[in-house]
Amino acid sequence: MPKKLLLPEDARRFLARRYANQHQNWLAQEGAWPLTYSLGAPTENQVAEDTRAVRAWVDAWVGWRGPGNVSWTERRWARLGQQLLPAGLVFSSPLEVATVFGQGSRWQRAVERYEHLAKRWPVLASGSGLARHFEVLADYPALDFQRLVSLLAWLEQNPASGVYLRQLPVEGLDTKWLETRTGVVTGLLRLLRDDTGTGDFYSLCGLRRPPYRVRIRLLCPELRQAVGGLRDIEAPVDELQSLPIQPAGVVIVENLETGIALPDLVGVVAVMKLGNAVSVLDALPWLQRTKAVYWGDIDTHGFAILGRARRVLPGLKSVLMDRETLLAYRPLWVQEKAQHSSAELPLLNDAERVVYDGLRGHLWGPNVRLEQERLPLVMATRAVADALGLC
Repeated sequence: MPKKLLLPEDARRFLARRYANQHQNWLAQEGAWPLTYSLGAPTENQVAEDTRAVRAWVDAWVGWRGPGNVSWTERRWARLGQQLLPAGLVFSSPLEVATVFGQGSRWQRAVERYEHLAKRWPVLASGSGLARHFEVLADYPALDFQRLVSLLAWLEQNPASGVYLRQLPVEGLDTKWLETRTGVVTGLLRLLRDDTGTGDFYSLCGLRRPPYRVRIRLLCPELRQAVGGLRDIEAPVDELQSLPIQPAGVVIVENLETGIALPDLVGVVAVMKLGNAVSVLDALPWLQRTKAVYWGDIDTHGFAILGRARRVLPGLKSVLMDRETLLAYRPLWVQEKAQHSSAELPLLNDAERVVYDGLRGHLWGPNVRLEQERLPLVMATRAVADALGLC
């Protein structure tokens, strides 16, 4: 068959790609209609050379039953005489395009919900912001969509309620449901308020932020006596501020298991499992006045957390995150699922940057990672004590 002659399966593939690229714009009522898909135009020579293939092409379009309508053109040729040939497949609406590959009901549901929201909140109809939530409009079960509408209505009427998320008096609202949809709610609420700021979910919704809890272990018997003998403490950060302690050293460990495993160290407090929330360290006055070290996994995210911690603790030292430690425990390496995206971490020192760059550049292998828990605890404890000047 001549290459330029397109069959129904070619049309379906093309329309699926066009729909994937344009459905949000179409939902926002952008784009020109009707949409015509050209089916090709054989020459007289091509028809004469491969009459059977051209006839099969014509028959395929004679049998097209929609959606969309086939347009036809008449050709008059010297040798072959008058011929009626398919010219294009014409669609009057996005619904027809979606129906070609089984997406018609999904499209219709998205349109109905788009119109429902735009009627209730006309500001949503300006621009393409609402259309970018196409999957929400098309795929949310009816009950979930109603929950979303009810929640937006309540938040719009109560912009500064100051209640906790679990206290929201919205019918049918489930806390876990909302916790997995904060991005959707934030995005839609920004559209409703024409808010282009950088506030997070809690500030935008006017909700009270749950207190951030920090877990620490007092590795020193004397420090434990000052707090009634408690060793393992988890509390809101503002309550930990007032602990009547002044440690001689603090070790910040990336993972909970590492902190739990650490033995007693005179004068030392371990801060555990902060991850990317290490900025809360700035709120602990007894930590600001003492030596502190950071011990994390030797992977790109471990160094990224170290860099964040240095923003609030400029004198923070790293321990067991060097090239020598990495290479000494090669048999214990695993792979980091996805590396940190930053090409540079400006607060790393030269030695740390060498390791970070080597990890990102796959110098020692793809996505190399050495988890801190894998290191021998006796050796690691000695290294921490030495870094804190306790040996």
